[in-house]
Amino acid sequence: MKADKKGLPGYYDVLEYLKKEKRKTHLLLGNGFSISYDAKIFSYNALSEFIDRVDDERLHKLFGIIKTNNFELLMKQLDDFSRIAKIFGANKLFINKVKKTSEKLKGVLINAIKELHPEHVFTIPEEKNKACASFINYYIKNGGNIFTANYDLLLYWILMRNGLENAIDGFGREVEDAGEYVPEEELEYSELRWGKHKENQTIHYLHGAMQLFDAGIDIIKEEYTSQDYLLTNIKKRLDNKEYPIFVTAGNGREKLAHIRHNRYLSYCYDRFSSIQGSLVTFGFNFGEYDDHIIEAINMASKYIKGSAGKLYSIYIGVYSEADLKHIKSIKNKFKCKVNMFDAKTAKVWG
Repeated sequence: MKADKKGLPGYYDVLEYLKKEKRKTHLLLGNGFSISYDAKIFSYNALSEFIDRVDDERLHKLFGIIKTNNFELLMKQLDDFSRIAKIFGANKLFINKVKKTSEKLKGVLINAIKELHPEHVFTIPEEKNKACASFINYYIKNGGNIFTANYDLLLYWILMRNGLENAIDGFGREVEDAGEYVPEEELEYSELRWGKHKENQTIHYLHGAMQLFDAGIDIIKEEYTSQDYLLTNIKKRLDNKEYPIFVTAGNGREKLAHIRHNRYLSYCYDRFSSIQGSLVTFGFNFGEYDDHIIEAINMASKYIKGSAGKLYSIYIGVYSEADLKHIKSIKNKFKCKVNMFDAKTAKVWG
């Protein structure tokens, strides 16, 4: 492969090499994917930083108790605690304080989404939209998978706007049971539930995403409607005590524990832990809290008797000398061959 002045090949040189090797190739996206769209509104740990700016001492103390900025967990615990307190005869003033704190938390989440995202899907300029769709589509049209550790809406927007043929996220509609024969044109369908297409799934949100909700029995994907933007529909679910699924903070062990307690996240993680061929990463820095991702890569790197193969190599995109130095310093953590390429040559957004 051709190399630049730093001795690194370019992104398209990597793809050409893997194509010649006839190697199935997958993509892992990190926060750099969103930063490369707009560094002004996306940043590492943006949601955690937003929480830190909130002027509410009680919320800060609560997040400190659970030791992670996990909205999903804290919202559920506040709602459960309110019901338990009522059963044990707690006074109304105390219960109202809990309810008000829960409402404040929901408001913080909605405000964070507003601040940290473009207004809606069509805010993304057409040139950027098409460039990113082409970048994503290369992998799925060639039999690969997309894995993302981001919980923002950018990838969802790109997939929704472009209707890529093999972009399957596992969600689909089920025919609602009418209890008797109903003509096909009169059938009613459910909201988008996860599971119907999971065997053919190619899009995996490893840390969840803001459009994914745990509705108790089902995992639901929120969508735009002809009446409301996505943000409005997300707020309606929060008001209905349904919680967005996303892993926002914590060390590798804490993140993995969160993943294992949710069947959707656990399924995506297991799929990632069993990929074969090669993995390309873009915008993922393999920081100190990403050991669970490296662990999954190492599981995929182990050959299991009777399987079709294993993960042979990883190609990590780096932006700077500091990135390059960091990846070199952790290469021995990986059980497969580690290569690097110049991430700036990828031109994800055109």
